[in-house]
Amino acid sequence: MLTMAARAWAGLAARRGAAAGPIGLHRTLNRTAASASAAPDLNALWEEHIATEFEEKCAKAAVATMVPHATVNHVPVMTGGSGTAALERFYHNHFIHNMPPDVQLTPIDRVVAKDTVVDEFIFDFTHSVQMDWMLPGIAPTGKRVRVPFIVVVKFEGSKLLAERIYWDQASVLAQLGLIDTTGLPVAGAEQAAKATQMANGGGDIPSNGLVAKLANGSK
Repeated sequence: MLTMAARAWAGLAARRGAAAGPIGLHRTLNRTAASASAAPDLNALWEEHIATEFEEKCAKAAVATMVPHATVNHVPVMTGGSGTAALERFYHNHFIHNMPPDVQLTPIDRVVAKDTVVDEFIFDFTHSVQMDWMLPGIAPTGKRVRVPFIVVVKFEGSKLLAERIYWDQASVLAQLGLIDTTGLPVAGAEQAAKATQMANGGGDIPSNGLVAKLANGSK
């Protein structure tokens, strides 16, 4: 069975007419054909890890896909952990069961290198549950959020060595109504829309909108 992310990537590949493997659109960068044939299938390994989190919902299964000294860091809020025991606690207590039921991942791009996968996608959810991993200490607001994510995944052999996850926390807080963006260079959900449009060759959301809006102290 394809994971949620796999189905999303397959859908994007179909829309773009891309020739891709079972997980959909990706680009593979390898030094030589020989090294490619000998290397582990990082796409499949990454999808397996995602499945333990979003489908199997099992912390023990998630850390089983990782080396004992693996690290996870959600960069904007510094949540995650290092090592099997800490990561299993984190996944069980703060991540897997702190995920809104309506989460959607809209893929933008995926790059696969010799020992690295980089995923770019839109993370779309309703803030209906406590999300310790992303919004620690913030009670559910019931508001919708759409924000671009970048995930950098390093592998050691056939297991995950490190995950570094990036997003714009100011945009998230603005969409939840938790910060006043008046006079600040902060974009809301339009940031996700713009990222998607630019990845597909452009669209109707103008570039430099915040520059014009905030010029000369304009609000």
